[in-house]
This record gives sequence, C-alpha cells and structure tokens, in this order.
Amino acid sequence: MAQLEKNAVGLREVVFQSICSMAPGAAIAASIPFGSPLAGGALPLAVIFAFIGIFFTASSIGQLAAHIPSAGSVATYSAVGLRPWVGFLVGWAYAAVEILIVPLVMLQLGFTVAGEWHAEQPSFSAGNWWIFTAAGTLLVGAIVYKGVRSSARTGVILGAIEIGVFLLVGIILVIKAGSNNDLAVFSPHYANATGFQGWSGVIAGSVFCLLAFSGFEAAAPLAEETENPRKNIPKAVMYATLSIGALYVFTTYAAVVTFGPEKFKDFAAYNNGAPWDGLARGVGTIFWLLVLFAIINSTIANANAGANVFTRTAFAFGRAGVFPKALAAIDPKHKTPRNAVIVQLIVGLVLALGLGAKYTPQTAFGIIATGLVVAVVPVYMIANLACIGYFTKHRREERHPVIHIIVPIIGFIFLVPGFFNAAGITGMPGLSFIISLAAPLTYGAYAMGAWMVVGLFALGYLSSKKPEAIAEVATIHG
Repeated sequence: MAQLEKNAVGLREVVFQSICSMAPGAAIAASIPFGSPLAGGALPLAVIFAFIGIFFTASSIGQLAAHIPSAGSVATYSAVGLRPWVGFLVGWAYAAVEILIVPLVMLQLGFTVAGEWHAEQPSFSAGNWWIFTAAGTLLVGAIVYKGVRSSARTGVILGAIEIGVFLLVGIILVIKAGSNNDLAVFSPHYANATGFQGWSGVIAGSVFCLLAFSGFEAAAPLAEETENPRKNIPKAVMYATLSIGALYVFTTYAAVVTFGPEKFKDFAAYNNGAPWDGLARGVGTIFWLLVLFAIINSTIANANAGANVFTRTAFAFGRAGVFPKALAAIDPKHKTPRNAVIVQLIVGLVLALGLGAKYTPQTAFGIIATGLVVAVVPVYMIANLACIGYFTKHRREERHPVIHIIVPIIGFIFLVPGFFNAAGITGMPGLSFIISLAAPLTYGAYAMGAWMVVGLFALGYLSSKKPEAIAEVATIHG
C-alpha cells in the first residue's frame, strides 16, 4: 500500500500544526470571551485553570507520542495503552471531531466577513456569508490536497501572523490601561457575576476556555510525515500548548484591564458580540483592521490544520480496514490521502451551507461547536488514561509515578467539568454552575451521540466479521 511522505516536515511545521489547530486568533476573539459572563474580571484566572487541565493532558499525549509515532495518534495511543476496541471508539469520535473543524471555522469566516462588510457598506447583505464560507472551504481543500509540505508551511505563515497581531494589540492595550493594570484579576476577587461569585465563577468560566485549547495535539497525526517524530511530536505538542497558553493569559489580561475588571462580566456582549473588534477600534482603525485580518487568517489556518488531522486519521483507519479502504488511497504526486481530502471537502460544504441556510450561520456555528466539544473532551480524558495504561502494561520499567500516573490523573480531573457542561449534564455535586443548552444548540450533542451509537454497532460488526481490523488500530506504523 502507498505510504504518506516520510520526513516531509520538521519541528517548526508540526509546532504550527498544533498552534493553528487551536486557532488562537479566533479563540481570543470568540471562544474565551464566552467565559466572561461567568468568571467576570477573573477570566485570566479561569484561562489558567483551563490551561492546567490541557497542559497535563498535553504531557500525557507527548509521553505516548514519543513511543507511538502513528497517523492514528490518539486512537492508536488508546488502542495500545488500553484496548484496541477503546482505540477504535476514540478514533471514531476523533474523526467526527476533526471533520467538523472546517465547516465550523468556515461559518465563522463567512459571517465575520459578511457582517463587517455590511456594517461598513449596508448595501452589501450580511446574507452573502455563504460566498465566503464556500470560497474558504474550497481554498483549504486545495491547500491540503497539494501536500503536507505546502500545507504545513502555509500554517507556519498564517499562525505567525495571527500570533503577532494579537500580541501587538495586547501590548498596546496593557500600555493604554496604565494605572488600571491590576494583578488582582489573577485571583477570584473580580469574579462578580451574579450567582457565580468567587471560585465558582472561575471554574465555570474555565469550562468555556477549553474550546480555545482544542487542537493542541494536532501535531500527532503528522507523525509518519515528520522528521524524527519520536522527539519532534512530543516537543511540538508541549511547545504549542505552553506558548499559546501564555498568549491566552496575556491577551485576556490585556482585555480585562482595558475594559475594566468590575464590569468585565458584560464583555462578551460588547460591540454587538465582537468585543475584541471594539477594543481594537478604541486604539485605532488600523488595529481594528489588523484584528479583523487576524481573525480571518485564523479561520483559514485552523481549517487547514483540522483538514490535515481528519485526512490522516481517515487514512489510518482506512489502512486498518475500519473505514473504507478507499480513504487510504494516496495521490501519487502529492502523497496526500486524496479521497479523504475529497470527503472532507464535501462534508464541510454540506454541513456549513446546509445548517447555515436552515438556521443562521451563527446558530449553525453553535450547533457544530457543541457537537465538537461533546466528543473531543472525552478523547482527551481517555488519552490521560491511555498514558497510565501504556506505561503500566508496556513500559513498566520506565514508569515514573508523577509523570505517568499523577499528571494524567490531574489532567483527567480538570477536564471533567468541561465534559458535563458540553453534554448539558446538570445536577452533579460541585458542578452547579453547569446549565442545560437549548435547542437547536443541543442538536449538535444529539448528532454526536447518534454517531457514537453507530460506532458501537460498527464495533460489534467488525469484532465479529473483521477482528483483525480492530487489532490493526493498535499497530504502530511509524
């Protein structure tokens, strides 16, 4: 069977693969501010709380990646560290998560560009969002099809731009804040939202920051195309997590001290729901344009990274015989999983345009985001357990009680609130801040639940008819 291109990318490219998959520009502008109505002016502390869970999970994934370099990434880790059938279900969920990235961020691209264009020129209808969504999806499909070299290098350029813009604007905001700079925002002091005072607000707000970190592990599926993957993939995952975590904390701090920590609980609604655009306008028109450009840039970079992850996951499962073998077909010229790229393109267009037309692009974004988080948080939780299992079953002589047991347990625990919130599971002791989502946002969670039920039936069928396919999920090809 044809293989992916060996040694096609180095450490720099896979670091930015993870960075772009987190979409820092879009996350700073959209995901993180959703925590402000709960955490209030203590949102920087809430970001740190979310970062702890992700950082420890990144450590677990990095430890596994050092020994299991595979395009199957988290699926293979879970299959080897726990059981092959667990790996199958993780891969089944992860494939769904990653195929949703492109329609999710292309919807954001569509309504952001159309909305801002309409605000500046009312004759241009905001209903033309679909033009930018479709064009962005086709552009990403072309970039990914051309091969991992060009795709990864595009990610380096786009990722560096969005980081640079928000870092620059954040520095200017901190300087502008002057005497209003206040380190008390790193304590529960300003967690003043009604019903969420103190630590309850901090923890509640951190739940909405988890989506901002989603994708930190996206370097892992490129293991079979990376130089020295046993060293570079773990480094990439940790470097990306640490650097973007620091960026999130700094930019959130800049926003809080500029807007005012006492009233920050109202930040998400500021400037008609585009708070960072409002902050940037306050500094100068040029900075508003830079932030808008960075958000657009971030959606393209995120879609590019997400498409890379889905196509490699689909390739690994097609190779194993779990998904149709056609998904493992490699383009002879570009060395990319050509059929997986086509599937990604079609599904992305159908979901984005279909849901956006039926509801609104903003509502469609919320539906897809809900389904994504419901699935990705358990994937991360299981990765922590797989780390414990792997170093207990296969490398017991190398097992370190802190790195391979305590760290994964902490990572698992810190992710629990995020899962219950995304799933809308209320009434749990200590998690009273979780609220139930209303339709149509719940449709995303229901759809992901249905997908997992189909996965259970597929697991039963394959276990009976093709047990070798399930076992193949645990095969290391790197």
